[in-house]
Amino acid sequence: MTAAAIRISPSDNVAVACRDLVPGETIRVEGMALPITEPVALGHKISLSHLEAGDKIIKYGMPIGSATAAVPAGGWVHIHNMQSDYIPAHLRDAAGDHS
Repeated sequence: MTAAAIRISPSDNVAVACRDLVPGETIRVEGMALPITEPVALGHKISLSHLEAGDKIIKYGMPIGSATAAVPAGGWVHIHNMQSDYIPAHLRDAAGDHS
């Protein structure tokens, strides 16, 4: 059986989806049951625990940004609810990067 999501580093508070995940399904990551609360595409991050706005997002064992809104365990973590702590969004906009 293929894992639905993997945690890259033991200190990560997000996992990476190994396939598209659908709301209503419950997946297991390292024995932890996570109810999926919204569609999560292959390769995107899901929260392994409840996050509050301001909490650091840890991936690869390193902080990659901060939550900008509360995220439930099993919730999708992406630019709609996190920000980079290293590259301000207004600089990406000014450079014409709208990805």
